[in-house]
Amino acid sequence: MNTTLATFEKDVIAASTLAPVLVDFWAPWCGPCKTLGPMLEKLETEYEGKWRLVKVNVDENQELAAHFGVRSIPHVVAFADGQAVDQFVGVLPESQLREFLDRLVPDGADAARQNAQAALAEGRREDAYDALKAALALDPGYEDARLDLIELLLDDNRFDEARNEVDLLSPKTTQGIDARYNAIKTRLDALDAAADLPPTDALEARVAGNPADLEARFDLASALIARRNYAGALEHLLEIVRRDRAFRDDIGRKTMLSVFDLAAHQPELVAQWRRKLSAALF
Repeated sequence: MNTTLATFEKDVIAASTLAPVLVDFWAPWCGPCKTLGPMLEKLETEYEGKWRLVKVNVDENQELAAHFGVRSIPHVVAFADGQAVDQFVGVLPESQLREFLDRLVPDGADAARQNAQAALAEGRREDAYDALKAALALDPGYEDARLDLIELLLDDNRFDEARNEVDLLSPKTTQGIDARYNAIKTRLDALDAAADLPPTDALEARVAGNPADLEARFDLASALIARRNYAGALEHLLEIVRRDRAFRDDIGRKTMLSVFDLAAHQPELVAQWRRKLSAALF
C-alpha cells in the first residue's frame, strides 16, 4: 500500500492499533530501495497479516519525510498502537530483518490474547472466548490467557467450565502467590460454600442475634462474595479482623485481600476498604 500525508492517519496510525505497520520511505531512483522493497513485500506475505507494509515515496511526500527526519533512504519506521516504536536506515540482511520483525510482532498466542481483550472492550464476549481458546490452543501453558478465560467464565456464571479450566492451571500458579488465582479461588470457594449455606437472611439473623459469632459472619461474607456483593462481604470480613485476627488462621484479612483483587474494577471501593483494613491492623 502507498500512502500520502492525506491518508497517513488512516493507513498507518489507525491501522497500527490493530497490527504493527512498517512504513518504507523510498524513491524510484534509490538503488538500495529496489533491494529492500521486495524483501519487505516477501516477508509481509510470509507473516500472513501479522504486520502491514506501507510505502511512502519521499519525492512526492517531502513533508512526511521531513516530519520523520528522513535524510537517507531507504528508511523504515515501525508503528504499533498508534506510535512510532522502532526504525532502521539502509538495507538489512534478511536474517536481521526477521529479528526486527520478531521484536515488533507478538507471537500467535499473545496476539490472540490481545484480540480477546479488544473483543471484550467492545462487548463481543463470544469473540473473546474464541480468541482465548485460540491462544490456549497455540500455547496450552499460557497461564495468563487461561486466567482470563476463567474470569470470563465466572462472570458469565459458567461455573463448571471455570472449574475445569482451573484444573488445568500449573502448580506454580495454584500453589504460589498469584493474586489473580487467589481471587478466583476465593470466588469459587464462596460459590461452593454458598451452595451448602442457609439463606442469606437466616445468616443475617444469626449475626444480628450474636455479633460475636464469627463463623456466621464468615458464612455470610462467603454468600455475599458468591453474589458479588463485595462491599457487604468486606464489612463482615473486617469485623472478623477487628474481633479476632487469629480466627481460622487470619482468614478475615486474607479473604479481604482476595476480595480486593476480585473488585479491582471498583477502585474507589477497594481504596476505601484498604484504608479501613489498615486502620484496623495498625
